[in-house]
Amino acid sequence: MIALSMRTSLRRGTALSALAAASAGLFAVPASAQEVAPAGATVPAPANPTDDTSQDIIVTGSILRGTDSGISPVTTLTTENLDARGINTVQDAIQLLSSNNGPALTNSFTANGAFAGGASAVSLRGLSTSSTLVLFDGLRAAYYPLADDGSRNFVDLNTIPDDIVERVDVLRDGASSSYGADAIAGVVNIITKRSFKGIGGRVEAGISEDGIAANQRLTLTAGTGDLDEQGYNAYISGFYFRSEGVANKDLRGVFATDDQRSIGGPNGILNGLNSDGQINGFATNGSTFYVRPGTSGRYQILNPVAGCYAGPAVTPTQDDLTRVNSNGQLVNGTLPTSNVCQEDLTYNYLNVTPDIERFGGSARFTAKVGDTSEAYLSVNFQQTTSSYYGTPGTIRGNAPTGILFPQFSTASGAATFAPGSAVLTLPVFVCAARVNCTAANGTLNPNNPFAALGQTAQILGRNQERTYNETRSRVYRAAFGLNGTIFSDIDYNFNATAMHTDLRRLQDGYVYIQNLLNVIADGSYNFVNPGQNSQAVRDYVTPVNITDTSSDLYQAQVTFSKELFALPGGPVQLGVGGSVFYEAVNAPSANPDTNGPTQRYFTINAFGTEGNRTVSSAFAEVQAPVFDQLDVNLSGRYDHYSTGQSNFSPKAGARFTPFRQLSIRGTWSRGFRIPSFAEANALPTTGYVTQSITAVPASFRAQYGAACANDTTAPQACPNYLTTYSIGSTTLASPNLQPEKSRSFTAGIQFTPISNFTFTVDYFNIKKTGAITSPSNAAAIAAYYAGQPIPAGFNVIADAPDVNLPNGRPRIGFVESQLINSDTITSEGIDFGLTGRVDFGGFQWRTAANASLLLELSTTFPDGSKETYVDTLGNFNLTAGNGTFKWRGNWANTFSFDKVDVTGTVNYVSGYDLSAEDQGGSYRDCSLAPEYVDCRVKSYITADLNVSFNVNDKFTFYVNALNVFDRLPPIDVVTYGAHLYNPVQGGNGIFGRSFRAGAKFGF
Repeated sequence: MIALSMRTSLRRGTALSALAAASAGLFAVPASAQEVAPAGATVPAPANPTDDTSQDIIVTGSILRGTDSGISPVTTLTTENLDARGINTVQDAIQLLSSNNGPALTNSFTANGAFAGGASAVSLRGLSTSSTLVLFDGLRAAYYPLADDGSRNFVDLNTIPDDIVERVDVLRDGASSSYGADAIAGVVNIITKRSFKGIGGRVEAGISEDGIAANQRLTLTAGTGDLDEQGYNAYISGFYFRSEGVANKDLRGVFATDDQRSIGGPNGILNGLNSDGQINGFATNGSTFYVRPGTSGRYQILNPVAGCYAGPAVTPTQDDLTRVNSNGQLVNGTLPTSNVCQEDLTYNYLNVTPDIERFGGSARFTAKVGDTSEAYLSVNFQQTTSSYYGTPGTIRGNAPTGILFPQFSTASGAATFAPGSAVLTLPVFVCAARVNCTAANGTLNPNNPFAALGQTAQILGRNQERTYNETRSRVYRAAFGLNGTIFSDIDYNFNATAMHTDLRRLQDGYVYIQNLLNVIADGSYNFVNPGQNSQAVRDYVTPVNITDTSSDLYQAQVTFSKELFALPGGPVQLGVGGSVFYEAVNAPSANPDTNGPTQRYFTINAFGTEGNRTVSSAFAEVQAPVFDQLDVNLSGRYDHYSTGQSNFSPKAGARFTPFRQLSIRGTWSRGFRIPSFAEANALPTTGYVTQSITAVPASFRAQYGAACANDTTAPQACPNYLTTYSIGSTTLASPNLQPEKSRSFTAGIQFTPISNFTFTVDYFNIKKTGAITSPSNAAAIAAYYAGQPIPAGFNVIADAPDVNLPNGRPRIGFVESQLINSDTITSEGIDFGLTGRVDFGGFQWRTAANASLLLELSTTFPDGSKETYVDTLGNFNLTAGNGTFKWRGNWANTFSFDKVDVTGTVNYVSGYDLSAEDQGGSYRDCSLAPEYVDCRVKSYITADLNVSFNVNDKFTFYVNALNVFDRLPPIDVVTYGAHLYNPVQGGNGIFGRSFRAGAKFGF
């Protein structure tokens, strides 16, 4: 398959024309088309000396030595392709695959509190990160210690050693018959350099036109020895990469603020004025401290002299203070009469991407062993650090889901919370004993302005210190291999690998609940002037939380292959092999409640898991060229797990070539995915799903008046309590899960109408049964809103009441349930590809395109009902509201002159309907769109330009212009993966036009 570079995010939306499908979405090039030069290859020969003839050709998806039969669709990415496209990490290249869809995990999610912070993962065919297998040189890799959404284990793409990657093979077909579990949607195989001779490296830096998103890269590789002439090669390599984090306040326009009035929407700034100049409900989650006497009445700012902590103050009008809704209730019953602080949370605190720093080193020694064998030993180390500052710490709210105890609350004393829960209150007296404080053993509370009157004070606000999150991953990997020929006609290949990941999470600025209660009781924390607190007091309230996690993978594998006999089309090859591997994850909770419901932090999720297993496997493959026009391949694998599960995975494929220019190919296979450690053994895990105001039933909103119940006026009329609303979806331990099973088939053609031009079209259909999933909580949510009994299998926990409507029905806080084997998931679509080359004498034109059309991604439930996600924001919960794109593709064209290469790339991601069937609507019914936006988010097209100048055979200089036309992503007010845009659709386009320049050298 031809080496193509795949770069943008092009996934869904309206259909492209047939021409755009063939050219805007380049195909993976088939094996017979490999004579086409890779688009935009700019690496000088001495700096890329790995083109020597390899004794053993790695064929992804096969255990047989030799060239790829071309039966299964494979896309190959080379470093030359990525250079031509201006892509500076392999992780980015994989994320930009047209076949990557749905719940992919990008680095941008780290800056928004992702479960698997600091990691990146691919989701081929939209089937989630746990259904795509990632390999290093054909061998398994250790899982990232943290799980995607707290339940799906995956391999972190950030652990790829970019400096020694030779190519990336993406097998777009089921491959459990070759590799075992998790290869349902496909396989990403990272192939590293076999040898390197000389010295080569790169220096590179880039930044956006707006002065944000700066990045730098340094690499250096040195090698000696010639395998063919001297019988050995050894090289060492090192790299450094840094990407500067970007905050929302650095972006343009509405992407930087909670105020959506510029696009016709509501003013989401806390206590912001609506389009009528009114304050609509007092926001309780700002950073400035407010108090009120007793348990009722209006709040007042605690320190009027200091004023607002993080925004301007406004004075309510008389109308604000006296206005009632259609039910006759005060809209702003708790609103202060003055010093109402406004706060733009997005501008002040939110992030687009984290700071990322990576460095590492690799070494490899390869040597001939006798006349027919070759051995290698390779070692790698890499450290990745990802960090960002978040919102100020919570003091009034609900603790995360409890593990051993009910969760504690400082916002409500409802019976559903742990004993002792109550609205956070400043006592009249404080004392060193912290209990039973009176005038006799204590003093009047200096933080309580009503203490002299004998009144307690309820307090609102946030700890005025931003939270800080850092993940540091250290990956150690070693591999050994020996391959060759024995008995003159039996090829063998033995490989072993060991990989260990140490992950440290450091969290600072998070409030420890019991310590907060202590300083309130003894008066040692200064709420009036928080800046005057000593560092010791601050550290006591927000102690640094460090959690160490790890994962391991050890594998040994051996294969033997032999030509059995000849058929008219060539020799029949048989391959057999065996493998044993051990994998483990140890990820303790970062926020346990072992010592009680208050002995933990606010807002740090409690998720964690631990487990290990050993897997023994046997597999075989037969390649039969029946006659010149027909190749047949059969393979199968049996896997047995020490945890009791076992599975046999068969596969059959064929390729028919009626004439030289046309090949027809197809495969059928069965596969499986083993339940992840996080699914089977996890502690209670809570993810938060943002609610669209129109998704809350009008009957529930009616308690805030007719205007709030009306879908048209709800965004303006409803209080912040509902318009900034997320439901915690809590998954409980699910130890009795069974493996998911899959059936997949592909059918495709490869057509070469003229020399150097090849088109491919590949249809795929994957059906996954017994899919592990959280049961749809839509019925439980609907029952709560309607005041009906909650369905069996769910537990709905109400949130604290709205302070402005203390006797009203609270919104939902959490919905709890277990994972189940239940649903059938279907993914169906078509991949298109094109490569070509034309020599014009004075210059050469090379073109390459790839595109994927997703026809169906759906879930069928046991009762026969079905949810369809393509071209919408579904599966909403699984994708963080990023949805499922219908089209995704790119088209790269390179013009090579004597010493100059110019590559232009067009990237396309389709638009989508603002609806999601898993959020209660019908298919593409616009049910999630508020009245002030269109039903559809527009498609997104960007263009990139790369110019490289080959000074001589030792130096190349290059300049990238990314997003040349400075197009920002379309506005999406519903997705919650990022603020007002879809981060999977928009990618780095949110930074606007960017530039990067660098130099490569090789001696």
